Amino acid sequence: MRGFALVGALVAGAALTGLPGTAVAAQEAGTSAAQVGATAPVTWGACTADQIRGVPADQVKFYSCARYRVPIDHDNAALGTIDIAMLKRAAKTPDKKIGSLFLNPGGPGGSGFRMPIGAANYLQPQVLDRFDLIGFDPRGVGASNPLKCFTTQEDADEVFAAQIPVPLSRQEISGTLASYRDYGQFCKNNAGALLNHMSTKDVVRDLDKMRAAVGDQKLTFVGFSYGTLIGSTYTSMFPKQSRAIVIDGNVDPALRTSDGVQYDRERARGFEIALDAFLRKCAQVGPKCSFSSGTPREKFDELRTYLRQQPIKLPDGSGYDINTFTGTVSGVLYSPSSFPALADDLQALYNVIHPPAAQTQTAQAVELKVLRSGVNGRADADPDSPYTGDDSYFAVNCSDKKITIKQEKVPEIAAKWEKESPTFGRYQAFADIAGCPVWPAKNPDVYRGPWQAKTDTPVLVVGNYYDPATQYLFSKRMAAELGNARLLSVDAFGHCILGDSLGVDKVTADYLIDLKVPANGQVFQPNVQPFGTATA
Repeated sequence: MRGFALVGALVAGAALTGLPGTAVAAQEAGTSAAQVGATAPVTWGACTADQIRGVPADQVKFYSCARYRVPIDHDNAALGTIDIAMLKRAAKTPDKKIGSLFLNPGGPGGSGFRMPIGAANYLQPQVLDRFDLIGFDPRGVGASNPLKCFTTQEDADEVFAAQIPVPLSRQEISGTLASYRDYGQFCKNNAGALLNHMSTKDVVRDLDKMRAAVGDQKLTFVGFSYGTLIGSTYTSMFPKQSRAIVIDGNVDPALRTSDGVQYDRERARGFEIALDAFLRKCAQVGPKCSFSSGTPREKFDELRTYLRQQPIKLPDGSGYDINTFTGTVSGVLYSPSSFPALADDLQALYNVIHPPAAQTQTAQAVELKVLRSGVNGRADADPDSPYTGDDSYFAVNCSDKKITIKQEKVPEIAAKWEKESPTFGRYQAFADIAGCPVWPAKNPDVYRGPWQAKTDTPVLVVGNYYDPATQYLFSKRMAAELGNARLLSVDAFGHCILGDSLGVDKVTADYLIDLKVPANGQVFQPNVQPFGTATA
């Protein structure tokens, strides 16, 4: 997601890029055409009703589905094969079709299969007219041979229930670390050969086969979040097979694949930056934000400090704890449209620990709108009910990220991160690095650079100033690390922006269709700022 010799050859070839019509360009085109001809084509057929649920009846004709076979190990056919689930939404003007546009939603572990169905939410109509949109579940995800560490839901529930998001006591910390060891053991016992072949490099090799299998000599791709690592890995390994690559909400590929611990430390900082910006915005807009009275930053810190000591007892008798609080606030920061509801909930919680004079608190008065969404409700299941999830998130992360620490160092790291990122540091340490030191994959084949290969057309790198999950600094680094890139900055909150900034959407459409490259360093505005404030 190939062998290093091939990568070296491609990078060396990038330095010899010729103008269209030169011998070099002709040779590259011939090689790509030969690969397309030598690759078994995708066999498209009708989709099931469930696969295209929600598609209007008059639009069903545009959709088809397929399963495409790839090797588990691209360098060792003896390990067998898996099938990648694919869905195509055909171009609406086939006589003007440019080719296929592959989509990935991120994760890792996000299902991209149905992305074409909702593509009008983030791609301009002219893009839908000119491209076959192709969604797929990457290997080990969803309908593409899901990597499963458990055979029963009960085993999974028992392991996951012991993983405390923000463990504070010695018992919570030791129990959480033990649960990750149990998780690793289940994966070792049940995941099979695919466990060692879940890296982004493996995914990219699948993607390159699919690109050739749909008849495209070059890849056109839009990837969000973790999908930006797929896109940047592809351009680094296959620069001459890269046509137009848009990556939105970027990781730092060099840091992520060379020092996973530092990468996740900086991810925690990104959430803190986004939280602080939310609180400053709340103070700025005044009454439009119900948490704005007083000093929002101080009030939030007081809430967090209180919750670290004990849960908040709500009037309905239930408790609200630091785990739900931290996990849900981090999630809401992805979506600026939820900021007013977040402010309402924060003020409601603050009123519980500081009741307004002469006000009788009622359960209805603190009916939380978004801060309840982090509560994990598990339905009772029959004994030995099948496990319906997959474990691709850790399978990919623990393959790609270079994490060399021993698990017993995690509590010390969490304490250090908490000092610099007081809301999310401990949470990030236990959520993303505690499992990898005991993950059972052996010698995964990972692409760790170089990243400087020059694509013929610059890669479009899009980053929000206040993106919590992939901080803006990562997008700046992505643009600097790639051999040929354009950075588009957006003065926006939330994770990723396509579909929510008309200026970015139009530039992206021109780029995808006509390979029109925007000027570097432009700053765009979102369609709507938080709390309904006007864009600058």
